[in-house]
Amino acid sequence: MQPYVSASKEYDPRMTELAYHIKDVHLSLNAATGPIDILKGITLEIEKGSSLGLIGPSGSGKSSLLMVLGGLEQATSGTVTALSKDITKLNEDALAQFRRHNMGVVFQSFHLIPTMTALENVATPLELAGDRDAFDKAATQLAAVGLDHRAGHYPSQLSGGEQQRVALARATVTQPKILLADEPTGNLDGKTGDEIIDHLFALQNKHGSTLVLVTHSQSLAARCDRVVRLRDGRLDHV
Repeated sequence: MQPYVSASKEYDPRMTELAYHIKDVHLSLNAATGPIDILKGITLEIEKGSSLGLIGPSGSGKSSLLMVLGGLEQATSGTVTALSKDITKLNEDALAQFRRHNMGVVFQSFHLIPTMTALENVATPLELAGDRDAFDKAATQLAAVGLDHRAGHYPSQLSGGEQQRVALARATVTQPKILLADEPTGNLDGKTGDEIIDHLFALQNKHGSTLVLVTHSQSLAARCDRVVRLRDGRLDHV
């Protein structure tokens, strides 16, 4: 699907088939020398259940765009409609609730809670949602990434690849409709990174999630249904 071009109609039936409708999104951040424009008018559609690779040089805005898609950064202007909801109009509490029920996020640096075991880390999103079967579901998801035998270990006792698999299990244990991944293999060696990506796509397919993947690797991005390249905060190629 090509980038959305604005039209006069208020209702577009295609919106129900979209995970994201991003329209003229700008992001500016304040610095000591004045505002810095990070995103400069991004307009894009992402279909439900599809996978999208975001590539571009360092500083192109791809990670910032992912943060805006996750509601972790507030767009300066424009609209981000996720699953038919304009998340640019939500306050912090509403955004947190929306993410909890609809999104999973995987970061380059794992972001595991060091005082919790692998099982406890994976169970955390379910516990926050009040799921009584949190630990049983967490154990199942750890097994899905091949780490059921490491359930009782703490992050410091796990290798980088194992920590990222725990982070991936945590991001997908709620079976999110949207899965956002920011350079998930950036801190891993090639073989381990390939294993993580295999798990990532397997879990996306299993749950029918929409995947948005930020990566420097064109070969990795090519595994996605569609690739978008950013340059200097703008769409350079779709």
